[in-house]
Amino acid sequence: MSTAVSESEGDVKLKQEARVLKIKALSSLTVATTAFNSPHDEGRVTQVLLSLQHAFEMLLKAALVQHNVPVFDRKLGRSIGFEKCLGLAAADTRIKLSNNDAGTLRAIDAMRDDEQHWFNEVSEQLLYLHARAAVTLFDELLTRVFSERLADHLPVRVLPISVAPPRDLDVLIDDEFTQIAELLKPGRRARHDARARIRTLLAMEAHVGAAAQVSAKDVDRVERGIKAGRERTEVFPRLSDVSAQIDGTGATITVRFSKTEGAPVRYVVDESVPAAAIREVDLDRKFYLSATELAKRVGISTSRATALRRHLGIDGNPRAHYVFVLGSQRIGRYSDAAVDSMQKALTTLDMDRVWDGHKPRGRSQSPRICTAEGCAGPSRAAA
Repeated sequence: MSTAVSESEGDVKLKQEARVLKIKALSSLTVATTAFNSPHDEGRVTQVLLSLQHAFEMLLKAALVQHNVPVFDRKLGRSIGFEKCLGLAAADTRIKLSNNDAGTLRAIDAMRDDEQHWFNEVSEQLLYLHARAAVTLFDELLTRVFSERLADHLPVRVLPISVAPPRDLDVLIDDEFTQIAELLKPGRRARHDARARIRTLLAMEAHVGAAAQVSAKDVDRVERGIKAGRERTEVFPRLSDVSAQIDGTGATITVRFSKTEGAPVRYVVDESVPAAAIREVDLDRKFYLSATELAKRVGISTSRATALRRHLGIDGNPRAHYVFVLGSQRIGRYSDAAVDSMQKALTTLDMDRVWDGHKPRGRSQSPRICTAEGCAGPSRAAA
C-alpha cells in the first residue's frame, strides 16, 4: 500500500493533518485485515480488534480535522479519545455518521476494551461479521468524506475472508448463549470460558446504546440468570434489537449492523432485584446531548427542535431525556432515543404546523435556519 496519497486522487483537497491521519487509518486497517487472514491463531483476535479500533479513531479524526472540528482537549492539551470522536462525528452533518454506524464502532471498541485490559472470547463468526462490517463502514466513510474508495488503496486480497459463510446474527447469538449455558453446568470447570463469552455478548449491546461498558457486576448478573435457567431474550434483551444485513458473495460481501425497536429494558442498580439482564447505566454516557447538540444531530434549528420536542413529548420520555441535578442547577440532557424519535417524526410530520403549534410565545418571526453553509433568519434563539 502506498503511504503517499495525492490530493488530486479525489475531489477533496486534503488538509495536511487530515492526510496524515487518513494514512494512519489505512495502515491500521491493513494490519487488521492481515491479522484476520493470518493462519496463526495466537494473538490474532487481539490484533484485529486493536487495529480496527485504531483505524476508525484515525479516520474519524481525519474527517473532523478536514471539516475544521477541533480534536484537542483544551484543558489537557491532548487529542480527544474514541468516544468523543464518535460524538463529534455523529453531530457533524457533513460526516453523517448514523446511529447504526456509531453502534457498530462502539461494539468493536467495547470488545477491544475487554481484549486489551482483561480478556473475552470472540467466536470466529462474530469476529468475521464485525470485521466485515468495519470494512464496509470504512469504505463508506472514506467515500463520503474524502471522495475515495478503499479499493483505491488496498488490494482485494487483504479484505477479511472466511471459509465459513456468514450466518444469521440471531442464530449466532443463540449458539453463543447455548455454549455459555453448557460451560456453566455443574462439573464442567469452565466458568472462566463462559464469563469470557458473556463479556463479548454484553459488549455487543453497544450496537443499541452508548451505555454499554462491560462491568464485572453485569457479568455476575448474567451468569446468575443463565444458571437459573432464564431464556436468552431475558438475559440479553437488548441483543434482540440488533440485526445484520449481509449482501453480496465472496470478496464483495458487505455487512451492516442496524438497530430495531424492541421491548424496553429495565435499568437499576439494586442487585437484589431478581432480573438477569439488568445493566448499570452510566447516565452521563447515555444522556450525553445538550438541547443544542440534539438539534444539530437532528438537522434542524434549536428553536424548531424545541417545538418538535414539545410536540413529541420528548422531555417527558425517560428513555430520551434525563435531568441532572447539580446543587441548585437542573441540567437536561438527551439520549440517542431522542435523536431517533425526532428524525423519524420529521419524515412524516409537517414541521411548519408543528412550529405554529409549539413555537415560543411572542415569536411571530420564522425561526433561524442553520445548515453546514451557514445560518439565516433571526439571530435571537428561542428560550
